[in-house]
Amino acid sequence: MKVAIAGGKLQGVEAAYLSSQAGWSTVLIDKKKKPPAAGLCSSFYCMDIIRDYHDVKNIMVNVDLIIPAIEDTAVLKLLQKISKELKIPLAYDEKSYYISHSKKRSNRLFKKLGVIMPGNWPDCKFPVIAKPSLSSGSRHVLKIDNNNDMNDFKNKSGRKLKEWILQEYVEGPSYSVEVLGLDGKYKALQVTELGMDDNYDCNRVLAPAEIPNYLEKQIKEIAVNIAESLNLKGIMDVEFIFDKGVLKILEIDARLPSQTPTAVYKSIQLNMIESIADIFIKGFISEIPEIKSPGGVIYEHIKVWKNRIDFPGEHAIGSAGLLKIVTGFFGSDSAITNFEDSKFPWVATLICTGKSRQQALFKRNRVIENIRQSIN
Repeated sequence: MKVAIAGGKLQGVEAAYLSSQAGWSTVLIDKKKKPPAAGLCSSFYCMDIIRDYHDVKNIMVNVDLIIPAIEDTAVLKLLQKISKELKIPLAYDEKSYYISHSKKRSNRLFKKLGVIMPGNWPDCKFPVIAKPSLSSGSRHVLKIDNNNDMNDFKNKSGRKLKEWILQEYVEGPSYSVEVLGLDGKYKALQVTELGMDDNYDCNRVLAPAEIPNYLEKQIKEIAVNIAESLNLKGIMDVEFIFDKGVLKILEIDARLPSQTPTAVYKSIQLNMIESIADIFIKGFISEIPEIKSPGGVIYEHIKVWKNRIDFPGEHAIGSAGLLKIVTGFFGSDSAITNFEDSKFPWVATLICTGKSRQQALFKRNRVIENIRQSIN
């Protein structure tokens, strides 16, 4: 199996890592010279898909699947054209992505379906979270604490204010779930728990989520309901927060997500990149095995300086340059890292597993201590 991955940042790292676990050959295309995923792929071509369209097309002639790991709509259009001309499947659902790519369009869908969301400004109290409608994850998210800050924000935004979503600030445990969809059939996968840094960027994924059965069922039912409304083909992830006993939806993304697929893979041995290939190449959704005792996983980002360890969100990995997979890294199962002896700072995504989450956490704590000892 040979796949082309378009885009080498966070989604590209996820696609490359899971493809390597599946034993596939990978071709990465990115316009940057040293994208993070390049070190995880079989081959890498530094090309601009728009400018170098014909060269990119020639590179993709012999692949079995094209995986978009990029959110540039112009690039996605060209990937669709390449897919059609070469008759190679593209793991992309244009209609579903069109909705999920915009928080405004997504929120209109949630309202139509009756899914509970955080309250909208000005019909909510401070603090308020401001999020760009056309930006995924935590990029450019702001917390607004009072009227003075709100007025400053409005003045700075000017005419672009309409491009922002303003919602109540909610606190509580965060959860994520992926859904696979094809021809009216939908399957929700394992629910994971998310940790956040001070900038609301995910810095840790824990699997399985330690939640009561009723809440897990509710999360999966809502996620499947949204997938049905989109007539989803492929994969979508849905993120929630449990705020004061009320489950509220935060966002959806109809594309291969980053972070959570690897945690799920390590917990229940389900490789979402293989599931995506089944949908777009073979035309079916693979069976999801029922795992009564899923393994525990701690998937966590760190940034290490000469005298300290930080726990940043995934943005630190996305801007780290070339990454590599290292087995047994400081006692972890494995890590995705740019580590080199005597060079600081360095970053890593630590992957620690165990028969339970508690065992995985014990291993993680030991790894952190091993790293601390190495820099002191």
